[in-house]
Amino acid sequence: MSKSLNTTDLNTARTPTAVLVLEDGTVFHGFGIGLEGETVGEVCFNTSMTGYQESLTDPSFAGQMITFTFPHIGNVGYNDEDIETNGIGASGLIIRADITEPANWRASGHLDEWLKARGLTGISGVDTRHLTHLVREKGAPNGVIAFARDGQFDMDALKKKAAEWPGIEGMDLAKVVSCKEAYNWNESCWDIKTGYGTQDAPKRHVVAVDYGVKQNILRNLASFGCSITVVPATASFEDIMSHNPDGIFLANGPGDPAATGEYAVPVIRQCIDSGIPTFGICLGHQMLALAVGAETMKMQQGHRGANQPVKDLTTGKVEITSQNHGFVVKRESLPDGVTETHKSLFDGVVEGIALDGKPVFSVQYHPEASPGPRDSHYLFQRFVDMIDAHA
Repeated sequence: MSKSLNTTDLNTARTPTAVLVLEDGTVFHGFGIGLEGETVGEVCFNTSMTGYQESLTDPSFAGQMITFTFPHIGNVGYNDEDIETNGIGASGLIIRADITEPANWRASGHLDEWLKARGLTGISGVDTRHLTHLVREKGAPNGVIAFARDGQFDMDALKKKAAEWPGIEGMDLAKVVSCKEAYNWNESCWDIKTGYGTQDAPKRHVVAVDYGVKQNILRNLASFGCSITVVPATASFEDIMSHNPDGIFLANGPGDPAATGEYAVPVIRQCIDSGIPTFGICLGHQMLALAVGAETMKMQQGHRGANQPVKDLTTGKVEITSQNHGFVVKRESLPDGVTETHKSLFDGVVEGIALDGKPVFSVQYHPEASPGPRDSHYLFQRFVDMIDAHA
């Protein structure tokens, strides 16, 4: 039997205007935020205390509705700089407390305005601690957020919609979020005094394969002395080589790496064979592993947050990282010639690999942060050092 969790005790003077319906029939009542309507996706949770704009605009969250475990989301409003893509990001958001008036010197306005402008539907007033517990115990469920100002919902239809959504496993979402044509990038990292900069004297040229790339990855590459050409997820090896790269970057992105890998893995194998230094992050890491014969699997709830401890096995140092992934490389499937370089100190999963004797490596987490700490920026230096050594 399904159960209904009424959270109107957060503000008993109001009538609920939104519901979150999970695939097993569980219902959370709350209050609509953002665009009125319905949105469907996988319900996951993110433990970051800051950076909600960056998370919501991360293409890796395509097909997913983010439950923020931090209760006060929206209290610093929105601004026009903390954006990771102008395209598709998260499918929706789920928060505990009402969105308050913005209180931050960088704020351009109220978060609810920004959600409407981006076409994002969400729900507040949800017991996010209870929802997070459900995800941890049972895995990330499919769900529907419905927002109607009159508070009227066809619950049977919503339960059916949640139950019939096919889920992330087996989905190729990289094609959905990727650019359609190649473009150049030279914007560098943000500074409190000057904002974003421009790389006008690059020493290296990197081709980035866009499976759902975050803009701050491109900014970091630019800040480390690279000009960047971004190509679509479906680019062939010949397309990549036509830009004469000094290095190749395999981007993050959403969906199932095995599904995207059907067309991406053969290209990645050619990149490896070319001898050109290659660096992968998140989905790029997973598909690099597939390209060398390893396997991936879906995690129960994934890693999503800006406080994840990872050990660099090559140096012995521990870094606090930003992460957003629901799939992982199976350690036991790593073939000879592939070395595990990074390991999660939360649950021990593989967080990085390198190919023995080749300038090719990858990490599961997000060294560019946004949001999160900058402990892992050294990986961009490793990449450009490889490029310089190869040149």
